[in-house]
Amino acid sequence: METFKFSTDPELVGKVTDVVGLYLAPPEDAIVLCVDEKSQIQALDRTAPMLPMQPGLPERRTHDYKRHGTSTLFAALEIATGKVTGACKPRHRHQEFLAFLKQVARAYPEQELHLVMDNYATHKTAEVRTWLERNPRFHVHFTPTSASWLNLVEVWFGIIERQAIHRGSFGSVKDLNAKIRAFINGWNERAHPFVWTKPADEILTKANRQPTSNTGH
Repeated sequence: METFKFSTDPELVGKVTDVVGLYLAPPEDAIVLCVDEKSQIQALDRTAPMLPMQPGLPERRTHDYKRHGTSTLFAALEIATGKVTGACKPRHRHQEFLAFLKQVARAYPEQELHLVMDNYATHKTAEVRTWLERNPRFHVHFTPTSASWLNLVEVWFGIIERQAIHRGSFGSVKDLNAKIRAFINGWNERAHPFVWTKPADEILTKANRQPTSNTGH
Protein backbone atom coordinates (compact mmCIF):
# COMPACT_ATOMS: atom_id res chain seq x y z
CA MET A 1 0.00 0.00 0.00
CA GLU A 2 1.21 3.49 -0.82
CA THR A 3 -0.16 6.82 0.33
CA PHE A 4 0.08 10.23 -1.28
CA LYS A 5 -0.78 13.82 -0.44
CA PHE A 6 -1.18 16.72 -2.82
CA SER A 7 0.15 20.13 -1.86
CA THR A 8 -2.56 22.80 -1.85
CA ASP A 9 -0.07 25.64 -1.37
CA PRO A 10 -1.25 28.60 -3.50
CA GLU A 11 2.43 29.38 -4.18
CA LEU A 12 3.22 25.82 -5.25
CA VAL A 13 4.57 26.71 -8.70
CA GLY A 14 6.79 29.53 -7.48
CA LYS A 15 8.21 27.57 -4.54
CA VAL A 16 8.93 24.41 -6.54
CA THR A 17 10.57 26.46 -9.29
CA ASP A 18 12.64 28.39 -6.74
CA VAL A 19 13.91 25.38 -4.75
CA VAL A 20 14.57 23.15 -7.75
CA GLY A 21 16.35 26.04 -9.43
CA LEU A 22 18.69 26.23 -6.43
CA TYR A 23 19.43 22.51 -6.74
CA LEU A 24 20.02 22.46 -10.49
CA ALA A 25 21.83 25.80 -10.79
CA PRO A 26 23.11 26.96 -7.40
CA PRO A 27 24.27 30.59 -7.20
CA GLU A 28 27.96 31.17 -7.75
CA ASP A 29 30.05 31.91 -4.66
CA ALA A 30 27.21 30.75 -2.41
CA ILE A 31 26.31 27.57 -0.52
CA VAL A 32 22.94 25.82 -0.58
CA LEU A 33 21.96 24.17 2.71
CA CYS A 34 18.88 22.03 3.32
CA VAL A 35 17.79 22.59 6.91
CA ASP A 36 15.30 20.80 9.14
CA GLU A 37 14.90 19.01 12.45
CA LYS A 38 14.16 15.36 13.20
CA SER A 39 12.19 15.57 16.43
CA GLN A 40 11.12 13.07 19.08
CA ILE A 41 13.94 10.60 18.44
CA GLN A 42 13.45 8.03 21.17
CA ALA A 43 16.28 6.61 23.24
CA LEU A 44 15.03 3.02 23.35
CA ASP A 45 16.92 0.34 25.20
CA ARG A 46 16.07 -3.34 24.60
CA THR A 47 15.50 -5.36 27.75
CA ALA A 48 18.07 -7.91 26.59
CA PRO A 49 21.11 -7.63 24.32
CA MET A 50 20.44 -8.03 20.60
CA LEU A 51 21.72 -11.22 19.00
CA PRO A 52 23.72 -10.53 15.81
CA MET A 53 23.12 -12.15 12.45
CA GLN A 54 24.59 -15.59 11.88
CA PRO A 55 24.57 -17.88 8.86
CA GLY A 56 20.94 -18.83 8.34
CA LEU A 57 19.69 -16.63 11.20
CA PRO A 58 18.52 -12.99 11.16
CA GLU A 59 19.40 -10.44 13.81
CA ARG A 60 17.20 -11.06 16.84
CA ARG A 61 15.96 -8.71 19.52
CA THR A 62 13.37 -8.67 22.27
CA HIS A 63 10.00 -7.14 21.47
CA ASP A 64 9.96 -5.04 24.65
CA TYR A 65 12.11 -2.06 25.52
CA LYS A 66 12.66 0.74 28.01
CA ARG A 67 12.13 4.40 27.10
CA HIS A 68 14.81 6.81 28.27
CA GLY A 69 13.54 10.08 26.79
CA THR A 70 13.79 11.84 23.44
CA SER A 71 16.12 14.09 21.50
CA THR A 72 15.79 16.41 18.51
CA LEU A 73 18.38 16.44 15.74
CA PHE A 74 18.84 19.72 13.87
CA ALA A 75 20.74 19.30 10.60
CA ALA A 76 21.96 21.40 7.67
CA LEU A 77 22.94 19.40 4.58
CA GLU A 78 25.33 21.08 2.13
CA ILE A 79 24.14 19.64 -1.17
CA ALA A 80 27.37 20.34 -3.08
CA THR A 81 29.42 18.13 -0.78
CA GLY A 82 26.96 16.15 1.34
CA LYS A 83 28.57 17.53 4.51
CA VAL A 84 26.21 17.81 7.48
CA THR A 85 26.25 20.34 10.30
CA GLY A 86 24.21 18.89 13.14
CA ALA A 87 23.17 19.51 16.74
CA CYS A 88 21.18 17.46 19.25
CA LYS A 89 18.87 19.42 21.52
CA PRO A 90 16.24 18.42 24.09
CA ARG A 91 13.40 20.39 22.43
CA HIS A 92 12.53 21.90 19.07
CA ARG A 93 11.24 25.38 19.87
CA HIS A 94 12.29 28.57 18.13
CA GLN A 95 15.00 29.06 20.77
CA GLU A 96 16.72 25.82 19.77
CA PHE A 97 16.26 26.54 16.07
CA LEU A 98 17.74 30.00 16.44
CA ALA A 99 20.71 28.59 18.34
CA PHE A 100 21.24 26.14 15.49
CA LEU A 101 21.15 28.94 12.90
CA LYS A 102 23.90 30.67 14.85
CA GLN A 103 25.88 27.41 14.81
CA VAL A 104 25.48 27.27 11.03
CA ALA A 105 26.69 30.88 10.83
CA ARG A 106 29.84 29.92 12.73
CA ALA A 107 30.38 26.87 10.52
CA TYR A 108 30.16 29.10 7.41
CA PRO A 109 31.52 32.44 8.66
CA GLU A 110 31.82 34.32 5.36
CA GLN A 111 29.82 32.71 2.56
CA GLU A 112 26.40 33.63 1.25
CA LEU A 113 24.01 30.92 2.43
CA HIS A 114 20.76 29.81 0.81
CA LEU A 115 18.63 27.79 3.24
CA VAL A 116 15.91 25.43 2.02
CA MET A 117 13.37 24.97 4.84
CA ASP A 118 9.80 23.84 5.34
CA ASN A 119 6.91 25.88 6.73
CA TYR A 120 7.10 24.67 10.34
CA ALA A 121 5.97 27.50 12.63
CA THR A 122 9.28 27.45 14.53
CA HIS A 123 11.06 28.54 11.35
CA LYS A 124 8.90 31.66 11.00
CA THR A 125 8.69 33.18 14.48
CA ALA A 126 9.35 36.89 14.97
CA GLU A 127 12.62 36.12 16.74
CA VAL A 128 13.89 34.02 13.83
CA ARG A 129 12.76 36.57 11.23
CA THR A 130 14.48 39.37 13.14
CA TRP A 131 17.75 37.44 13.32
CA LEU A 132 17.61 36.65 9.59
CA GLU A 133 17.02 40.31 8.80
CA ARG A 134 20.13 41.17 10.81
CA ASN A 135 22.13 38.56 8.91
CA PRO A 136 21.43 39.35 5.24
CA ARG A 137 23.87 36.74 3.91
CA PHE A 138 21.21 34.17 4.88
CA HIS A 139 18.57 33.71 2.17
CA VAL A 140 15.59 31.49 3.02
CA HIS A 141 13.68 29.44 0.44
CA PHE A 142 10.53 27.75 1.74
CA THR A 143 9.27 24.49 0.29
CA PRO A 144 5.53 24.21 -0.46
CA THR A 145 3.28 22.91 2.29
CA SER A 146 2.97 19.10 2.37
CA ALA A 147 6.13 18.76 0.26
CA SER A 148 8.85 17.61 2.64
CA TRP A 149 10.20 15.41 -0.18
CA LEU A 150 11.51 18.60 -1.79
CA ASN A 151 13.98 19.12 1.06
CA LEU A 152 17.05 16.94 0.49
CA VAL A 153 17.93 16.78 4.18
CA GLU A 154 14.92 14.47 4.53
CA VAL A 155 16.83 11.95 2.42
CA TRP A 156 19.73 12.17 4.85
CA PHE A 157 17.36 11.79 7.81
CA GLY A 158 16.23 8.52 6.24
CA ILE A 159 19.85 7.37 6.00
CA ILE A 160 20.71 8.08 9.64
CA GLU A 161 17.42 6.52 10.75
CA ARG A 162 18.15 3.25 8.93
CA GLN A 163 21.87 3.06 9.67
CA ALA A 164 22.20 4.43 13.20
CA ILE A 165 18.91 4.94 15.03
CA HIS A 166 16.33 2.31 14.13
CA ARG A 167 18.52 -0.67 14.96
CA GLY A 168 20.27 0.95 17.90
CA SER A 169 19.86 0.33 21.61
CA PHE A 170 20.41 3.39 23.82
CA GLY A 171 20.65 3.42 27.58
CA SER A 172 20.08 7.18 27.84
CA VAL A 173 19.49 10.31 25.80
CA LYS A 174 23.18 11.12 26.32
CA ASP A 175 24.06 7.78 24.74
CA LEU A 176 21.68 8.42 21.83
CA ASN A 177 23.15 11.88 21.20
CA ALA A 178 26.69 10.48 21.30
CA LYS A 179 25.79 7.86 18.69
CA ILE A 180 24.22 10.52 16.46
CA ARG A 181 27.28 12.76 16.71
CA ALA A 182 29.57 9.81 15.96
CA PHE A 183 27.50 8.97 12.88
CA ILE A 184 27.68 12.59 11.65
CA ASN A 185 31.46 12.65 12.12
CA GLY A 186 31.85 9.40 10.20
CA TRP A 187 29.43 10.56 7.53
CA ASN A 188 31.34 13.79 6.92
CA GLU A 189 34.52 11.81 6.31
CA ARG A 190 32.87 9.95 3.44
CA ALA A 191 30.25 12.52 2.38
CA HIS A 192 29.19 12.81 -1.25
CA PRO A 193 27.13 15.39 -3.15
CA PHE A 194 23.35 15.11 -3.17
CA VAL A 195 22.34 15.52 -6.82
CA TRP A 196 18.82 16.58 -7.83
CA THR A 197 17.90 15.53 -11.37
CA LYS A 198 14.22 16.26 -12.10
CA PRO A 199 13.38 19.75 -13.44
CA ALA A 200 10.56 21.80 -11.96
CA ASP A 201 8.22 21.48 -14.95
CA GLU A 202 8.21 17.69 -14.71
CA ILE A 203 7.43 17.85 -11.00
CA LEU A 204 4.60 20.33 -11.52
CA THR A 205 3.13 18.27 -14.37
CA LYS A 206 3.06 15.20 -12.14
CA ALA A 207 1.63 17.19 -9.24
CA ASN A 208 -1.26 18.40 -11.39
CA ARG A 209 -3.05 15.07 -11.19
CA GLN A 210 -6.60 14.48 -12.34
CA PRO A 211 -9.28 13.76 -9.73
CA THR A 212 -9.23 10.15 -8.48
CA SER A 213 -13.03 9.90 -8.53
CA ASN A 214 -15.64 10.90 -11.08
CA THR A 215 -18.54 10.86 -8.64
CA GLY A 216 -20.57 14.00 -8.30
CA HIS A 217 -20.54 14.15 -4.51
